[in-house]
Amino acid sequence: MLAALGIAATTAVPASSAPPSAARPAATLNAASIDRFVRDYVEQTRLPGAVVAVTRGDRVVHTAGYGRTASGKTMTARTRVPVASLSKAMTALAVMRLVEAGKVDLDRPVHQYLPEFTMADRRSGDITVRQLLTQTSGMADATYPDLTRAQPHTLREAVAAMRGARLDTRPGTRYRYHNPNYFVAARLVEVVGGRPFADHLSTELFEPLGMTDTESVDSTTEMPDEARGHVRAYGTTFSRPHPRWFAAGGHGVVTTAEDLARWLIVQNNDGVSADGRRIATADTIELTHTPPKTTKDTDYAMGWSMDREAGEHARIEHTGQLLTHNAMATLLPDSGTGIAVVTNTGLISGDDAPQITQGLVDLAQGRHPEVAAPFSMTADWYLAALTLLAAALGTTGVLRARRWAGRTARRPWWRVTLRLLPHTLPILLLTQLATLLGLLMNRVGTLTQTAHAWPALFICTATAALASTAVVTARGVAVLRRRRPARSG
Repeated sequence: MLAALGIAATTAVPASSAPPSAARPAATLNAASIDRFVRDYVEQTRLPGAVVAVTRGDRVVHTAGYGRTASGKTMTARTRVPVASLSKAMTALAVMRLVEAGKVDLDRPVHQYLPEFTMADRRSGDITVRQLLTQTSGMADATYPDLTRAQPHTLREAVAAMRGARLDTRPGTRYRYHNPNYFVAARLVEVVGGRPFADHLSTELFEPLGMTDTESVDSTTEMPDEARGHVRAYGTTFSRPHPRWFAAGGHGVVTTAEDLARWLIVQNNDGVSADGRRIATADTIELTHTPPKTTKDTDYAMGWSMDREAGEHARIEHTGQLLTHNAMATLLPDSGTGIAVVTNTGLISGDDAPQITQGLVDLAQGRHPEVAAPFSMTADWYLAALTLLAAALGTTGVLRARRWAGRTARRPWWRVTLRLLPHTLPILLLTQLATLLGLLMNRVGTLTQTAHAWPALFICTATAALASTAVVTARGVAVLRRRRPARSG
């Protein structure tokens, strides 16, 4: 099972396409080439559905939908989809518009604007607005695992629920990705702006940008089809519902490919929309794209991350993940290209958005993209083999329990117990699977969420744990029966 986690760690990186042959002309980024690549990807990976938006400068190159939703509707450029954590950049820009208006100072403590924000840690009074947006506030899943707790219904409730939490680090010293940073930021917008957060986003951001099919919702149950999507297992996909998660501010925006194109343009056009309206200053846009210099261990800016491994071709991007959808937005400053992809497959087992994005980046940079399937399409078959092996070993262990008891009949109890202890490791692994996967993803979730996110890994681990339980039980019973004194006549 630990080997399976290693597979995830080593293969969960989007594969780059091979460089174009010298005989092949450079690829061209246009509607035809985008359609051709995405359709090839959908066909080869059996991806149920996706929407794509690609822009360059102040113009739309292409917006489109592919495949179908979980409810069977054809996906188009106007299909509304949840973009999960791509929402954070929109929340950050809403805060920055308040900064531009002189209503908020980035370096003042949050508590000055939001007195209700208190924690069981005196250092929380030093958290600034900037630290919320750059996720350097000191809050973290390690001390407040929000996805394992009862989900709130409003931003006020979400902030109030944090009163008993402590900080993981001193504010401003370390980067820790943590959704509640953006719950607090959204509540700040709500209080300082004087109206509900969703209304503020619509009036101050979406309407000026012409994003008429975009809104922010409070939870996944308010998303289209209640965020129902798909998960991958053993090379195929299954439709799955989504549990109720609170989402406002951190991952609650629902939008379309057409509206995402408008969003990308303002990011690559110094804050000016496609129709010439200024939404934010160029300095504001640059600030939201630039990681803080005071914190050395982060590439995270304000709802965007700087990809420093892209070499000469800098990339600014952010991913978004639900259990049933995943998304990615990427900006290529050197060419003014913007790319946004949303697919209706969930995190870990269906990480399609980064794979499609990489292919579109290749196109934008003149390379011919190749389809690189999500890592789980390979890893799941290794997990399937391990699952069968665990079941076979468990069955063999149960069938040979009496023979094993006979071999240990003359050994003391403590030695017999020690012999059985290694068989409890798969059981322990199952109980700690969510924690181990959380370490890999820097997030803390539950075992149920793990089963939803990567079914093949859960099935493999659960099978091994069940097999171990059966072996330990069978051997224990066999030992007891063999050592039980014979009844006198």
